[in-house]
Amino acid sequence: MSQQQPLISHLLELRNKLLKAIGSVLLVFIAMVYWANDIYHYMATPLMEVLPETSSMIATDVAAPFFAPFKLTLVLAFFIAIPYVLYQVWSFIAPGLYKHEKRLMMPLLASSTLLFYLGIAFTYYIVFPVVFGFFTSVAPEGVQVATDISSYLNFVLKLFFAFGLAFEIPIAVILLCWAGVTTPEELKAKRPYIVVGAFVVGMMLTPPDIISQTMLAIPMLILFEGGLIAARFYSKKDDEDEEEQEKQDKPGQES
Repeated sequence: MSQQQPLISHLLELRNKLLKAIGSVLLVFIAMVYWANDIYHYMATPLMEVLPETSSMIATDVAAPFFAPFKLTLVLAFFIAIPYVLYQVWSFIAPGLYKHEKRLMMPLLASSTLLFYLGIAFTYYIVFPVVFGFFTSVAPEGVQVATDISSYLNFVLKLFFAFGLAFEIPIAVILLCWAGVTTPEELKAKRPYIVVGAFVVGMMLTPPDIISQTMLAIPMLILFEGGLIAARFYSKKDDEDEEEQEKQDKPGQES
C-alpha cells in the first residue's frame, strides 16, 4: 500500500500538469479564434503573392472555409503555448533530476523551443516564397493554378513540423553525446553518411520536390555541425563524477 501511494500521487500530479498544458493551449486558441480568417490569410500570403492575377485560392469542400482557419488557429495556439507546455514537463521531471542534470535540461528545453520557432520562421520567410514561386512558374500552359485551402493548409503544416523538428538536431546531438551513446569525434568520422542521411530525411519529410528537400537538408547539416561544437562542452565522465559526489553528499537520495 505504501508503494501504491507514491505512484498514485505521481499520476495525479501528471494529470494536473497535462490539464494545465491543455488549458494553456485552449486559452491561447480562444484568444485568437476571432481572428482565425485573418490568421489564415496571413499564412496564405506567400502563395497568393505568386499566383497569377486571374487566380485565387478555392474551397472544394463546403465546410472548408470554416474548418481550415479553425484548424490553423488551433495548431498555432499549440505552437505559441509550447514554452508553457515544456515548463509543465520540466516541473514534473525536475524533482527527480540531479543538479548537473537540471543545469543541462533547462537550457536544452529553452534552446529546443527557440530552435523550433526558428525552423517555422525559416519555412515561412525563406522556403515558402521559393517553393511556391517555383510551383506556380512551372504550371503547364492552359492550366490555371487555384489551390484548395485545405490542401494548402496540410502542405504548410507538414513543412512547419518537418523544419521545426529538423532544427532540433543540435539538441539531439548534445543529448546523444552527453548520454554516452556517441562522441563528437565519432560523429565527425561518420560525416559522409550523415550528409547522405540528411538528404534522405529531407526527401521523407518534405513534399516530392528537390527544392524543399535541399532547403531542409542543408540547414540540417549546418545545425549538425553546430551540435558537434556544443557537444564538446558536455562531458559524460564529468557528469558521472558529479553525480557520485551528489550521492555521497545525500546518501538517502537513492533510497
